[in-house]
Amino acid sequence: MTPDYDLLVVGDANPDVVISGAPRRPAYGQREELVDRGELVLGGSGAITACGAARLGLRTAFAGRVGDDAAGRLVLGMLAERGVDTRHCVIDERPTALTVVLVDDGDATGGGGRAILTAPGCLPYLTAGDVPAALVQASRHVHVSSYFLQPGLAAGLPALFREARQAGATTSLDTNDDPAGEWRGLDEVLKEAGVLLPNAAEAMAITGEPGIERAVRALAARGVLPVVKDGAAGALTWENGTVVRVSPPPAPAAEFADTVGAGDSFNAGFIAARLRGLDLARSLGVAVACGSLSTRAPGGTAAQPTWNEVRTP
Repeated sequence: MTPDYDLLVVGDANPDVVISGAPRRPAYGQREELVDRGELVLGGSGAITACGAARLGLRTAFAGRVGDDAAGRLVLGMLAERGVDTRHCVIDERPTALTVVLVDDGDATGGGGRAILTAPGCLPYLTAGDVPAALVQASRHVHVSSYFLQPGLAAGLPALFREARQAGATTSLDTNDDPAGEWRGLDEVLKEAGVLLPNAAEAMAITGEPGIERAVRALAARGVLPVVKDGAAGALTWENGTVVRVSPPPAPAAEFADTVGAGDSFNAGFIAARLRGLDLARSLGVAVACGSLSTRAPGGTAAQPTWNEVRTP
């Protein structure tokens, strides 16, 4: 029987308020400062990944929690507009999560020019039990985002991944940042996840290794396939006992807006390429292209590419 969905994304969805041209240290004391631009866009690593996958042609479902409020309705509407099935989202009595992203000029070079402030709202209350078994069984691949923002989900994630694998699906995890800076509790879930999709800083934090290539090796030794984003330098993975690196395609500077959600578009590209049968190196190239092209417009979803824009011969 053909699965109903190519991809099931389980994770976070919320509005992002992206403020560009923000000062590194906003002035308190009721002083008003003017910035270059403000955008209200779809946020959440899971939601952006789901939209990127749908844009690439995957039949995509999203399972998460949003509040019964204006922010929740906005999120669900934005996902649906981009072709993502949201019928399995839980409507929570708690408020929808909300993120404010402050972007300065350093973001153009990957120099850490972003500050991210998130009110988690209902995110911590998502659990593996909120994801119907029939939905997992109807999906070719299950991707989970924002591990540390969702402790309820994290507790049941190893079992959810096992359930997916037993149903014949492949799996992946993007932990995203750990706000507590502790990076604990990953041992069991990494044994069950097929692919881990961190950025360079996250990979080094998870492993405790001081360099990105050493972190890739350490993750591979733990039985998971590491696919590590390295900003303007591209990305790395592990194949046949060696580190494989792919550089990003050249892009005109005039097209750059910000890097918000670029890593999530990268995730979507990698998953889409693998589900289309591309080998590991070519899949990494598609992922890097997806992340790079997504920076052409503010926010995470406005410039996500189609498959025709990124496919390689």
